[in-house]
Amino acid sequence: MKIRQISVFLENRPGRLSALCRTLADAGVNLSTLTLAETGEFGLLRLMTADPDKAKQVIEQAGYAATATEVVALQVPDRPGGLASVLRVLETHNISVEYMYAFAMRAGGDAVMVFRFDDMDRALAALQAAGVNVFTPVDLFGA
Repeated sequence: MKIRQISVFLENRPGRLSALCRTLADAGVNLSTLTLAETGEFGLLRLMTADPDKAKQVIEQAGYAATATEVVALQVPDRPGGLASVLRVLETHNISVEYMYAFAMRAGGDAVMVFRFDDMDRALAALQAAGVNVFTPVDLFGA
């Protein structure tokens, strides 16, 4: 199942990330995961929350540029070769990973990783056919 992620463009200057996080906190938006990548004078913040519509609205009302994209959260075995086995499924179907990042470790010890693929629907079908656990928003956020 696809999950909505919010991407925000932030100027690379002191206080911008802190201000955005305060804005979200003041609006009652809890961040479940995020990653920040530097792209020159700007940073690209990707975040997930139980209420992506509210997060995007709050972010845009505060004057930030934001977009919503679909990603997939997968259970990845926490062992040598765990990620390689998931990536092998994608390779056999000629599907590219555009980006990925860690979400969290689950109580059972496996990792949750967030992926964006060049063909989301084909990737989901291939992964599910291979028995890879694809998380839903309820699995991740309880909502």
